[in-house]
Amino acid sequence: MTKPLKRVEDIQLREKMLVNDVIMQMGGAGGFMGRRLAEAVDIMEDIVSDEQCLTFLSFPAAPVATGLRGVLRDLVRRKLVDVIVTASGTLDHDLARSYASYYHGDFNLDDVVLHRRGYHRLGNILVPRESYGPLLERKLQPFLEQLYSKGIRQISSSELCERLGRFVDNQSSILYWATRNQVPVFVPGLTDGAVGSQLWLFSQRHHDFKIDILMDEQKLSDLVFSAKKSGAIIIGDGITKHHTLWWNQFRGGLDRAVYITTGSEYDGSLTGAHVREAVSWGKVRVSAKYATIWGDATALLPFMVAALLERLRSD
Repeated sequence: MTKPLKRVEDIQLREKMLVNDVIMQMGGAGGFMGRRLAEAVDIMEDIVSDEQCLTFLSFPAAPVATGLRGVLRDLVRRKLVDVIVTASGTLDHDLARSYASYYHGDFNLDDVVLHRRGYHRLGNILVPRESYGPLLERKLQPFLEQLYSKGIRQISSSELCERLGRFVDNQSSILYWATRNQVPVFVPGLTDGAVGSQLWLFSQRHHDFKIDILMDEQKLSDLVFSAKKSGAIIIGDGITKHHTLWWNQFRGGLDRAVYITTGSEYDGSLTGAHVREAVSWGKVRVSAKYATIWGDATALLPFMVAALLERLRSD
């Protein structure tokens, strides 16, 4: 302990406090994830305020089935991120919710009964069957036929997402704003979802229609190698988290990183891996500012982004 010790300060709540006021006090409170949350907001502010920093936003599909979709959409709408890496299910839920509704449910509902009544359960969210697979087939097959009629025989996930953003024409959509603000959306596991199944189904009638994943990799390569700095807000786990880290290692690692995870590192999975593990691989720089927060992003991210927006408005 070479630095002077910092005293733990009590949080003083007042009427009509801004979210950022509470977050700032949490930083002085010294309490566990509360202090880490405040540190993460500081890093997020550094990331989005630095014009030289290429900002990645990485997230899995499940949060898009919830109201957190609105927070993710606002980060894109406000041009606070430059690149999205996400899962195929994100396209499913973003498109489905642009045309139909999902509903509140409960973790303890009877799944056999739900199946009989035509509902999928995603945690405590209910997805009407007709608002998911059948709806996406009705929307996507004509869309793909239109692309094909224009001579498109090969397409990358990022180009597909850009065209879907134009097609959906709904301001509630993440893809809508990504297209309009020229934020590329990469889906490395494109076939793992309903949109992927529709692509496969289309290819059964048009055998020369292909998805070119290497086009995406070239585009990611161009982005990371031209970036003077890079930072990432990484929500959740799996291929979306890894693909963001993997490409940034080729430029020496991320300069700043924030993880939000519910996983444990003790099973050796990427899901629960701390940012410091990525340092050992060169995916995050040794000199980087970073924070790992344990918790559900649907509970944490709205407060983090609200505090961030308050800071940006006051600058």
